[in-house]
Amino acid sequence: MNLTQLKQSFKNIRRPRKRVGRGDASGHGGTSGRGHKGQKARSGYHAKRYFEGGQMPLIRKLPKRGFNNKQFQTRIAIINLRDLNRFNNNEEVTVAKLLQRRLVRGAYDEIKVLAKCELTKEGITVHAHRFSQSAIKKIESKKGKIVRCNV
Repeated sequence: MNLTQLKQSFKNIRRPRKRVGRGDASGHGGTSGRGHKGQKARSGYHAKRYFEGGQMPLIRKLPKRGFNNKQFQTRIAIINLRDLNRFNNNEEVTVAKLLQRRLVRGAYDEIKVLAKCELTKEGITVHAHRFSQSAIKKIESKKGKIVRCNV
């Protein structure tokens, strides 16, 4: 094998960097690819993020009205009964164990247990901040207990 048998895709794999400002014969002389005059042609030019060339920026065009309560809302993590089937019979399911087994991820203020699917484990004790009514019935029907955590 010799260099003439190389694939076309390997031909320019080690292309030298573009050297600007090295005379007109280089193909990048004169203005060095910066166009003619103006702020962008000068050394040290740095455009601010979201700068739109002097026209009114989009962020200033959009209306900002009213109060947004999102920063004060309570973030609730949802746990279903099918997730609790991963634990053993007569085990105590605490918030720390839910975090350890990665059933709850991210930053949450409270954990709520919902009754999606059936609970197969017997005598399980569940610690959470909130429970749906149907989840309470299903846990207690399997001789389990619920414990409400304080926030």
